[in-house]
Amino acid sequence: MSKQFIACIKLIRNHKGKLQLVAITATGCVFGYGCYYANVKFREKLNIPSNVIENERAKASVYIHNKYFNKRHHDNPNVGYFSGNTRQTIKEIFPAPLARLILLVDRKSVDLAEDYISPWSVLREAYSRNKQIRLNAVEKMAAYTEWSDAEYRTIAQALDSTTLVGLARTNNVDDRFFLPPPELPQKVKNSDTEDLLRELLIKLPQKDVEKCVQYFTSGALTIFLNALSFYQGGLWCFGGNGLNYTRDITPQEEVESFCLQALVKHSKFEEHCEAMVKLGVLPLLQRIRKLRPNSPKIQRNIVRTISNICLYEKLHPQIHQSGWITLLAEISKSGHASLRTQASRGLANLDRDALKDKFNDGVYVLYPKLRSKLKPEADIVFIHGLMGGAFYSWRQQDGVSGAENTTDCWPEDWLPRDLPGCRVMCVEYDTNLSDWMNRCPHEPERHTISYRSRHIMDKVLAAGIGDRPIVWVAHSMGGLIIKHMLSDARENPKKYGKILKKTKHRGVVFYSTPHFGSQLANYSRKVRRLLFPSVEVMELSHDSPKLKQLNINLQELVELDKIKVMNFGEMQATDIGLGPRIRLHIVPPESADSGIGEFILADKDHLNICKPQSRHSSIYQQTVAFIRSCVTPKRPGEE
Repeated sequence: MSKQFIACIKLIRNHKGKLQLVAITATGCVFGYGCYYANVKFREKLNIPSNVIENERAKASVYIHNKYFNKRHHDNPNVGYFSGNTRQTIKEIFPAPLARLILLVDRKSVDLAEDYISPWSVLREAYSRNKQIRLNAVEKMAAYTEWSDAEYRTIAQALDSTTLVGLARTNNVDDRFFLPPPELPQKVKNSDTEDLLRELLIKLPQKDVEKCVQYFTSGALTIFLNALSFYQGGLWCFGGNGLNYTRDITPQEEVESFCLQALVKHSKFEEHCEAMVKLGVLPLLQRIRKLRPNSPKIQRNIVRTISNICLYEKLHPQIHQSGWITLLAEISKSGHASLRTQASRGLANLDRDALKDKFNDGVYVLYPKLRSKLKPEADIVFIHGLMGGAFYSWRQQDGVSGAENTTDCWPEDWLPRDLPGCRVMCVEYDTNLSDWMNRCPHEPERHTISYRSRHIMDKVLAAGIGDRPIVWVAHSMGGLIIKHMLSDARENPKKYGKILKKTKHRGVVFYSTPHFGSQLANYSRKVRRLLFPSVEVMELSHDSPKLKQLNINLQELVELDKIKVMNFGEMQATDIGLGPRIRLHIVPPESADSGIGEFILADKDHLNICKPQSRHSSIYQQTVAFIRSCVTPKRPGEE
């Protein structure tokens, strides 16, 4: 009696009750007295040294007493020789793959290849020159769950960076694929970290670089030299996205924070990234990450720097060797939206097998973050406004208790359930109320709406925006940026035409956008010496001809390209963080209403109008309904 098999095994039960893996030699399956013989001709594909096979044969022996065997039931060939109790015992004492293999061999007419995947066979597919075979191999690895710890360890040690990144971007993958990063050299003092950061910054390119890179670098070095003299603990104000907050930190942490801000600036340039990697930035950032686990700003700037380095393919081998793929996979599951989204950006930049898009600093995919065979039917792009940020503006409303579907980023968690066919993205840029806040004094032009418009369009085009229909969602000044982007796209169709073309017949959601100016600009003028208002604030003046022209341009685009518009307006005054008595109605209803499309007033202040209380709130439901009307169905004659 014989049968062809795709898998290979030969198990013999001799008179002493010994089950032994004997050989991998011939083709076919032979059934005899107490013996199965099933194998495949491997030697055409694999060249395994004979001594390796002999060693494996010696280790592959299991001793079982004769009393545990049944008499063969020839009328039911699938019953096998083992008794029921023996079969259960085998399941309990052996690793699942080995137990299953033994029991399968004890049954007749079972095709072993349907049940067991060889680690080496799937690794061979992962190394294929054919991209589709590599993609399928990653799916196969992620789906199979019955390898032993030793087999997972073997696979993990053999994985290349491409396959490891694919596994990191696959849902529900086993953590045993990811080896821990190499051990860092032991250090005597934590203060050595600041010395290493200082040495790194000194050695980075300083000539022919942007003035702001020089500014942040020299500032970090100055803080390093003066830290112990001028700072002895106390309160430190963390600026950046969202309203400032303070907390107690150590002088060393302050120095590291300034140095990391400088590294973020350097990491936006390929030449600087190459120099940073050569100078040992990858293990150094791992050390700082371990040293400051409770500092969100430091943690985020570390991952932000790494994700920027991931943009450059020539540096991918070093990122893999340093263990950062494992760390990014771990961080991508963080409970902090800013950390997990930054880590997901880094993994996406590493995944050149599955993606052609590149995600520059400040451009994030909120959904889908993992590999997916489904092609998005549209892009939903979120742009925050003044005093906002990608991980501040789009939170659930603060202070809501007992709400269902609690989230720290509602576009990431809620929209995929209601609009599963869309890719959800957000864009981030630095914004401040005042020039007293931490910023580069050499870049006032960069904070104008026109500059931000062009800069953001360049980055979103690299991320694939313009390849499919677009719906824009904006809060506050973000709406003015979108209006400027669409106007720029019309004026420069060769470079930006795709953005306007894919917005055609779609739509824009404006949350409290100051179409005709903001009270904040008027107030800032009255207290100019105290507030020292920033460029972006002064551009929001009620008498600004630029704002009037932007709205005229939007009206023309709506008429010409059939773009739909929904406006939300605020009814409450807002605490702008400049003092307990300073509350402003930042965007009054007459300014929030563009005069185009639908206008809805909400009983919210400026900061909370884009933060729904729940997935069932009216603002969220109206937003989803509007977006759905924009993306489906397709309009007649649309490309």
